[in-house]
Amino acid sequence: MRIVDKDGLGEFDVPSKPVSFQHKELAESGWVKLTFFEQMANTGSEVIRAIKWRDRGRADYSSAASDRALELLWLTIDDPRNRHRLRELCRLYESLADYLCGDNIYSADPEKLKNYFLAFNYAARLGR
Repeated sequence: MRIVDKDGLGEFDVPSKPVSFQHKELAESGWVKLTFFEQMANTGSEVIRAIKWRDRGRADYSSAASDRALELLWLTIDDPRNRHRLRELCRLYESLADYLCGDNIYSADPEKLKNYFLAFNYAARLGR
């Protein structure tokens, strides 16, 4: 699905729904019970795990963590409460998919990705 940004800054694609979910219970109803910060912190833990396994040369574990991270990010995009964040979330999805599964044409830096997601961990902890 293609969405035109209401601020006139361009268009972006909403990723298509995965065929099947690894996190079935979260996909069914649990994910929408989490706050945005908790959703992003959980997604970030999978991203950081994927980076860690890639650095250790374990492509199999890295691939599995990458799939989980993209799935959780898709669930965050699909959450109706996050409609006003679609531009950032869809661009993040595209960048993460490129870094984790593609050729990294956007030149994503793993340390910057870690720092981006660690901020959500901190915010989620403050909210408790």
